[in-house]
Amino acid sequence: MPKTIITPPGTSVPIAPFVPGTLADGVVYVSGTLPFDKDNNVVHVGDAAAQTRHVLETIKSVIETAGGTLDDVTFNSIFITDWSNYAAVNSVYAEYFPGEKPARFCIQCGLVKPDALIEIASVAHIGK
Repeated sequence: MPKTIITPPGTSVPIAPFVPGTLADGVVYVSGTLPFDKDNNVVHVGDAAAQTRHVLETIKSVIETAGGTLDDVTFNSIFITDWSNYAAVNSVYAEYFPGEKPARFCIQCGLVKPDALIEIASVAHIGK
C-alpha cells in the first residue's frame, strides 16, 4: 500500500527518526506530538493547558495538510507527566473535540524532555 509523508509547512526537523504524519489508505497517523517550537524547545513551560493547546494545534496542522479536519480524528493516545494536569488537559481537549469525541487513552509517564507535560498521537480517517 502506498503511503504519503505529511509535513506541514514550517515544521521543524524531528529530534528522532520519524515524520509528523503518514497518510495511508485514507488514514492519517500523526506521530507523538510534543509542545515544541520550531527549534524543538518546549513551549509554555509549567502550563499544561497551553502545552495541550499547542500540541493540538500542531496535530490539527498535520491533519489539515493531509486534507482532513479534527472531526476526522478517531483515536488519540495521550501521555501526561502528572495526573494533577489531567483536568487542564481535558478542558482544552474538550474545546478541540466539542461534538462526538474520538476514542482515546491517557497514561502518566516520563517524556523525552523534562519540561514537556503532555504528548498526543492521533489517528484520523479522512477517506480516499
